[in-house]
Amino acid sequence: MSPEKAAYQCDFICVHEDVVDSVKQSMPNEVVLFDLSELFKIFGDSTRIRILYCLFAHEMCVCDIATLLGMTQSAISHQLAVLKRSKLVSSRRDGKTVIYALADDHVRRIIDQGFEHVTE
Repeated sequence: MSPEKAAYQCDFICVHEDVVDSVKQSMPNEVVLFDLSELFKIFGDSTRIRILYCLFAHEMCVCDIATLLGMTQSAISHQLAVLKRSKLVSSRRDGKTVIYALADDHVRRIIDQGFEHVTE
């Protein structure tokens, strides 16, 4: 037996097939799990989290967010593009200005639950 196989093998052979089958039936498919892991990667950047917190309070343009966070407009625009591609923020035009907002209430709930978890 190769060392790789040995590392993944249980010391005791007692598979609870009913449990394994039950969990296998409830597991989402690999594509969905991949998409979910990609979503959580987006939340792995503190600048993006700070931007989302700004948008919790009010819809804002890039200039306002940059001023509030003490960052360049370019840096904020880049992060907003990432958040928009991930469908976490939406945008609309108001004349020449683009206004950003949370895409929906799911975003707030995800952040709120994470915040609750880290502050327990």
